[in-house]
Amino acid sequence: MYFAASPEKWTRLMKVVYFGSVVTVYFTKFIYFIFLVLDDIIRLFKWVFQKVSLLVNHQPLASGAEINRSEFLLKAGLAVAAVPFFGMVYGIVFGAHDYRVRKVKVKLKNLPSSFDGLRIAHISDIHAGSFYNKSAVKRGVKLLNDQKPDLVFFTGDLVNDRATEVESYIEVFKEIKAPMGVFSVLGNHDYGDYVPWKSREERTENLNSIMNAHQRMGWDLLMDEHRVLKKGNDEIALLGVQNWGKGENWPKYGKLNKAYSGTEKYPVKLLLSHDPSHWNAQVRPGYPDIDITFSGHTHGFQFGIEAAGIKWSPVKYKYKQWAGLYEEDNQYIYVNRGFGFIGFPGRIGMPPEITLIELSKA
Repeated sequence: MYFAASPEKWTRLMKVVYFGSVVTVYFTKFIYFIFLVLDDIIRLFKWVFQKVSLLVNHQPLASGAEINRSEFLLKAGLAVAAVPFFGMVYGIVFGAHDYRVRKVKVKLKNLPSSFDGLRIAHISDIHAGSFYNKSAVKRGVKLLNDQKPDLVFFTGDLVNDRATEVESYIEVFKEIKAPMGVFSVLGNHDYGDYVPWKSREERTENLNSIMNAHQRMGWDLLMDEHRVLKKGNDEIALLGVQNWGKGENWPKYGKLNKAYSGTEKYPVKLLLSHDPSHWNAQVRPGYPDIDITFSGHTHGFQFGIEAAGIKWSPVKYKYKQWAGLYEEDNQYIYVNRGFGFIGFPGRIGMPPEITLIELSKA
């Protein structure tokens, strides 16, 4: 059995079960509580009207209909509360590792002919500290490799906070292969900013260990730098920046000007940047020749609806670009919905994503 030998794996499973149970139960109770409050309000109005009727007409109102209405309301509350309960249970048991491949085609007018048909696999937000089912994660990695991409991009958040979280998954993600390489950047969780470290040195050591994990997996981590991708006699540029997010609460470590320097001559430029808010804040206004930005970060809120032409998630009220492909003024951004999960240990209507993007000449 997978959990038989390792106390660490048991600990991860127990955390998932505990947190998932707490979130599911309390959210369900909250839904039912709304109906209880509504029932109490109706009862209050009923009591007031009865008192007024007694004073004016010297007889109380008939109560049979109100009692039936109250019973119906409570039963309706139970029925409605059952929907999110079973939905969240499904999201934990099945949704967390229900990996889906999303295939996208993007046409670029300046794409060199040698790169026509280039296949890029894109994943983001692994959050290894949340995993408890290594067999399922291996299936996700195999599904990625089965797409036979030319390149693989990972756009940040390898861990929740600590480098130790990924140790038992190094060998798993080391299996991700592509002929032209696997390239990665850091996300906001990779810096350990949400942990009360004992010292600055301890935080730095943790960050260095995470960077070393990328290297051990065979991933080329881009820290405000670029690489030249060669195919045939043609070349394009791949840029990667550290995390940069719009707003006071998000770190701004990335230096796009540093990564961009030296890429001016290349006809196509691809950018890896974890936070999609970076696109409208810096990329589009200052770098109109960056053709496609690859991001993650939002997870699609791990909850939403994408069916029958409907695309909705609560995260859309926070991020303008939150899932999928967006285009403005011949510049594109693709926001990956995430490979892993954090917080709620599951996904509802927003399955973990492996993106396969094919570039072609317009």
